[in-house]
Order: sequence, then C-alpha cells, then structure tokens
Amino acid sequence: MTRSADGRVPGAPSEAARPLLLQGQEYLFRSPPKCLDFQEQVHRLGMVDEGDGNPQPCVLVLARAADMEMNELSIALAERGIRMARIDADRCVDLPLSVYTDQPLVELDRWLLRPLLVWRRHFELSAVPVEPGTLAGAYAVDQWASVANWLSSRSDWAHVNPSRFSTHLDRLTQLSDASSFGLRVPRTAVTTRPGRTRPGGGSCIVKTAGRHLLEPRPGVQHGLFPRPLETSRASDAPEPAPVIVQEYVPSETELRVFVVGEQCIAYQVDKLDPAQLWVDPDAVRVTRTTVPTSLSDKLLALARHWRVQVAAFDLLVTAGGDHVFLEINVNCDWRWFEHRADDNSVSTAVHDWVALRFKELLGAGRGR
Repeated sequence: MTRSADGRVPGAPSEAARPLLLQGQEYLFRSPPKCLDFQEQVHRLGMVDEGDGNPQPCVLVLARAADMEMNELSIALAERGIRMARIDADRCVDLPLSVYTDQPLVELDRWLLRPLLVWRRHFELSAVPVEPGTLAGAYAVDQWASVANWLSSRSDWAHVNPSRFSTHLDRLTQLSDASSFGLRVPRTAVTTRPGRTRPGGGSCIVKTAGRHLLEPRPGVQHGLFPRPLETSRASDAPEPAPVIVQEYVPSETELRVFVVGEQCIAYQVDKLDPAQLWVDPDAVRVTRTTVPTSLSDKLLALARHWRVQVAAFDLLVTAGGDHVFLEINVNCDWRWFEHRADDNSVSTAVHDWVALRFKELLGAGRGR
C-alpha cells in the first residue's frame, strides 16, 4: 500500500472529512490473547487436586486475556480456596466447552463446574479472533453472541452487574436517571450536526454515544475520546452517526468514585484535557480522596437502581464545590488508578466482595 508524502493513503478521506471523533486520534492499544490467569495455568498443568468428579462450585468470568483486573482476582480467589474459571473472547475459538441447559453445569476443558457467580467484563464480540467479513467469521461471532448473552443472564446463577440491566445502561439513560436522583448533569444533545448544536449556547464537548474503544480488528483497539467542539466549526457537515454534544462545565478537578457493594472509594483526577487519561497518562495526577455523604448516598442509590455491584462514577467538581455527573462505567478498570495513587483499596474491596458473595451463595445451597 503506497502512501503520499504526508503519510495518507491515496483515496482515503482527508482529516477534515473523517468523523469528528476519529480526527486526530492517536490512541492505539494492542491486546494480546496470551493467558495470564493463575488458576487456569495451574489447572492445565495438573498442579491441583482433580477432585472426586462432582461439579466444583466456581466463579465464572467472561472477559478477555488482557483483563488484568480479572487476572488479579484469580489469584485473590485462589488464596481464599475459591475456584475461578473464565471464557475469554479473544481465546474462545475451538474452546472445549459444554453448557448444560437442564442443570446449571458447565464443562470447561476437562473440568465439570457449577457456576455460582458469573461476571461478564470486556467480553467484546469484536475481539473474537476470526477473519472479518467472512461467512465463517460471521457464523462464529453470531453463535458466541447468543451463548455469551445467555450465560450472562441465565437465572440458575447469580451475576455481577447483570447484563439484562447493564447492557441497556447507555449514557443518555444514565444522564436522565442521574438527574432524577438529584445529581447535576450537563446540558446535552444528540445530533448528527454538531456544528449547529450547542447546548447552553457556549463552549461544548463532543463525546461518543457508544463505546470509548473501537476494535475493528481483533486485538487492536482505537480510542474515541471526548474533545472540545471548536468554536470555528460552524459548518453543517453531517456526521455519519449521532454523537453527544454537551455543554462545557468549568471544573477544578474530577472524581472517579468506585462503588463496590455498599462502599464508595474515590480518587481525585487532575488533568488538563478530557482525553489525557488515555493519550498522556503520565501527566495525570491521581490521589485518594473522600466524598461527602450526601454525594455517596446518591451514587449508592443509583447503583442499586441500576442493579450494579461494581462500577465507577465519573464526576466533575466545580469551583463552587458542586458535583456534576458525567457517566458510570460498568466495565470499570481500577488497577491504573490504584497504581497512580499508590493505593489498593478497590482491589481489596472487589476481592472481598466477590469472595463473600460466593460464600453466601454456597451457604444458601446454590453449590449443590
């Protein structure tokens, strides 16, 4: 493939002609499908007791290989004597798997398992390693979509952030619900004409209405991050799909508040640009902080309303001390925030919560 002197492929759309949120995006993350899960490796190496042949109660995770939060959870549960098994989207092709419909059992490789708690995180169908645009690829993705959705909502076992609720928790629903619970939200519009739409009449931010990361090829992720809407952009050039345009709210700092069960664990995030968290993470300052009871009560109430148990709220803090709700991230990653703040409070809370929930289910007879 030949490129021009400026690096563009001949015939490719110019930067100005590209969708707004794809302009100037430099973030690219490659997600290798290498297994780093402790429990999976020791079981495959035969380093554990084979058991008596009865189904083993477990925590079942639907994720991807690079989900380091789940890799860490595997170790933490092993230390507590709790079996964890996983199905990764980027390693699911040719996976030895049988799921029984008449009883809540899963045969994974040579292990017969009885899931008590199922957690779907980052199990993105775009990560399934098949050839895009082929009949065989479409077939595999469609089958996995149906089975993963069923596993994520089956009533035989309990769930973390049940998909029947969280799947439909789009950003626009979040904003209306947050407002109804007494949180301030930015004025917002959804439009394919961002050049002519300015909620509040002043400076605005453009955001994706969908995911922050696109994965057009398995294992290669591109970022779609919030960006200022240039005041000079007065044209009526349409976007190929609707985007979110939100009033710009001046703020002193940002908060990321992790909800784990009934706990709120907060970090103050200081950055100069909405996308800095991804494109220049070393310049972002993260410190552990606390939140007022009045705020934590609203966030916990929203989490209960949405029926999520582990999630992260993003909020702005204005000069006057007001808290402005931006979004909730159900597939939240916490290890990066902990690393920047030199703190492990979220990991500890998550590991303890999952272990406690597992033991509650086991004690209630769900393990038989």
